[in-house]
Amino acid sequence: MLAILLGTALSVLFGLLLERVLFRHFYQRDHLDQVLLTFGLIYIFEEMRSILWGDDVHGVTIPSLLSASIPLTDNLSYPVYRLFMSGVCIALAIGLYLLISKTRLGMKIRAGAFNRDMTEALGINIKLIHAVVFALGVGLATIAGMIASPISSVYPNMGSQVLIMCFVVVVIGGIGSVRGALIAALLVGFVDTFGKVLLPQVASMLVYLLMAAVLLWKPEGLFKQ
Repeated sequence: MLAILLGTALSVLFGLLLERVLFRHFYQRDHLDQVLLTFGLIYIFEEMRSILWGDDVHGVTIPSLLSASIPLTDNLSYPVYRLFMSGVCIALAIGLYLLISKTRLGMKIRAGAFNRDMTEALGINIKLIHAVVFALGVGLATIAGMIASPISSVYPNMGSQVLIMCFVVVVIGGIGSVRGALIAALLVGFVDTFGKVLLPQVASMLVYLLMAAVLLWKPEGLFKQ
């Protein structure tokens, strides 16, 4: 728990630094420029990680408090740690909803996303809002990586497998929509999980078929910003 708290705090500070030095200069440019910058940073950080810490795979032990399993049948059980992961995700989703929908900061975030120029004209420091949102995003990604590490281990390029799926979720949900991202993530999770169980021969393409179907129906995604 101490590592999660410390790692999250450090990642938020790192996010603030990245936003201030690099991403702040790209907000007025096309989204593609921001995506290319992000991909470039991924390659740079991966090489730095390889130089500083090597390319070994590291296993992370599940905390003893969460290492038990709940019996389901005579042969099947469900790990308590996976329930813990689900609980953390639900708590973060509820917290994010309350932050965006019920707080003054959330009101400023929504206003800045809807009309940046008008929000800035009303005296709101939109640069600070962008920095806070970016840093919170980095912090959330860090929490996800840390709580998933006992299940997936820590290995080089571990984020690359998640990156494409995150892109699919954003496209299905609608770029800029938090509600859309949540619903799309649940849809993708159900399709991917049940596809591997019921249709293992075509499971790898089901998520992309879902994305294609949604885009044919609603090219802007399920929810607009």
